[in-house]
Amino acid sequence: MVGTPGRLCDHLRRGRLDVSELKAVVLDEADEMLDLGFREDMEFILKTTPDTRRTLLFSATLPLGIVALAKQYQQQAFRVEVAGDEGGHADIEYRAIRIAAGDVEHAVVNVLRFFESPSTLVFCNTRHAVRHLQATLLERGFSVVALSGELTQNERTQALQALRDGRARVCVATDVAARGIDLPKLDLVIHADLPNDAEVMQHRSGRTGRAGRKGVSVLLVPAARKRRAELLLNLAGIDAVWSTAPTADEIRKLDQERMLRDALFAAETTSDDLILARALLAERSPEDIATALARLYRARLPSPEDILDPGQGAGRSRDISGREKDGWASRGDDRATAPRAKTAKASPPHGMADGSVWFRAAIGRKKNAEARWLLPMICRRGGIDKHDIGAIRILETTTEFEISKAVAEAFAVKIRRPDKEDNIRIEPLADAAQSLAPSEKRVHAPHEAKQAKQADRSSRQNDRSRDGPKHNGKFHNAGSSRFDKEAGSRTKQWNQDRQPQLAGASPAKPAFGNKAKKHRRG
Repeated sequence: MVGTPGRLCDHLRRGRLDVSELKAVVLDEADEMLDLGFREDMEFILKTTPDTRRTLLFSATLPLGIVALAKQYQQQAFRVEVAGDEGGHADIEYRAIRIAAGDVEHAVVNVLRFFESPSTLVFCNTRHAVRHLQATLLERGFSVVALSGELTQNERTQALQALRDGRARVCVATDVAARGIDLPKLDLVIHADLPNDAEVMQHRSGRTGRAGRKGVSVLLVPAARKRRAELLLNLAGIDAVWSTAPTADEIRKLDQERMLRDALFAAETTSDDLILARALLAERSPEDIATALARLYRARLPSPEDILDPGQGAGRSRDISGREKDGWASRGDDRATAPRAKTAKASPPHGMADGSVWFRAAIGRKKNAEARWLLPMICRRGGIDKHDIGAIRILETTTEFEISKAVAEAFAVKIRRPDKEDNIRIEPLADAAQSLAPSEKRVHAPHEAKQAKQADRSSRQNDRSRDGPKHNGKFHNAGSSRFDKEAGSRTKQWNQDRQPQLAGASPAKPAFGNKAKKHRRG
């Protein structure tokens, strides 16, 4: 009798399964069953079986829960550990691919096209991510099925059968749904979402490289998750090859090589084939026929995606070939090279040290635009770091912001792609104004969230409380000179002066940069 813990327990409770003559009980993937919450079911099965049975537990790892279960239900048990000099995954090649945060789907497409494996398993962490990625791959022209906990047993069986008979070549799945899958020609595993721990990563990757076959396990690593990926690989004792995602040109070159080696040219030629070939040669030139054949060959292949190289850091990289190999930069060097708001005094007003390009977002104060959420949105849409963003000007209906010239070209390409989280239009600003209008708000990155919110709040309070004339576009210079003259009295006058200073801080000396004044709030 072979079954899952839940179904076996159901049959035992209903009295439909007679285990009085049972000789042996085998628990396969015992550690996974513990992780998935089947401990009570496992204990119930072992308690209802005869004491004279043999009990065998197969487990990829031996956590404390498995050891305790063995001591309780096994007698005079032998512990057999299978290990080799090369480790358990010697037939699996691990690759870690650096990608931009918004390029996960495009990277999956290019990795699939680069390897062209007979069967591929793509792992996601949630059911929603599985559905979304499956829809994306279907749209690109891949034959793909999905496995998640929401499928019925019949739907799961049909999906697996489609993989086995070749009707589908890609399976997108969650960790739980993919448990127990054994596909004979599974040569590629892609971690679209990084696993939660090293054991899960090894369980995922172990679906390939079986029975003497070679396999490849690819981790897609956004810049923000690089440290996490390195930790997982170190804990698993795996030395992965780091690289960027396959480019469209590399994939097209491989397509050409594969076409020349295609089995179509080695197949036996029939008399009908020769008749058709001669008819074609009589009507068309050999070059026209070869061109049509190449066009037909490419038409059945999903198009590769243009992926931006996330780069080696632009001053903030954590790539192994950089800071980790040469050692961490000293505190003084870091201050000298990293862009910081306090060093803005030395740069021209409204500019960045290496030049900048201005962009416009189609959202402003009328739709409650605030720098605390605009900044992360810009970073996500453009695949850049907050340190690549200069000034942000929030206008009535739009928002203007500057991007470092070093990443502006890549940023412009990224923002043209549709975004699944928002539909805010972002476009280059042809002629950026060099002065701020009276009604504008200006925020400097990377001072985000807390500082921007504080400035907005102070500005609103100031507009409500003042009875005198407005500052009419006079920003930090007017406010700070008055503040300096009256610095001796820091009671009521302190709050009145600080509010307009926060609302219109200049890039030379941000008002929220003065830490001492924060502690005087009552």
